[in-house]
Amino acid sequence: MMDEIKAKIRAFIVENFLYGEDSELDDDTSFLGDGIIDSTGILELVGFLEETFEIEVDDEELLPENLDSLDNVAAYVARKI
Repeated sequence: MMDEIKAKIRAFIVENFLYGEDSELDDDTSFLGDGIIDSTGILELVGFLEETFEIEVDDEELLPENLDSLDNVAAYVARKI
């Protein structure tokens, strides 16, 4: 299940922020630290997560621990499902 979640998130990140190029995207790559996603992009990511996985991301959950790498986002989504 975790691999399936991560694959969907990776596809979204690659398509929307990396223009189809995922060679620099490791599971633990920091989205913010490496300039992959900015604050506006985080909101796009949250919208994607809410729609795709039918979860609700609360304001207090908008933290790097939850949303700043593939590993973090996949673990967060798995906890919410």
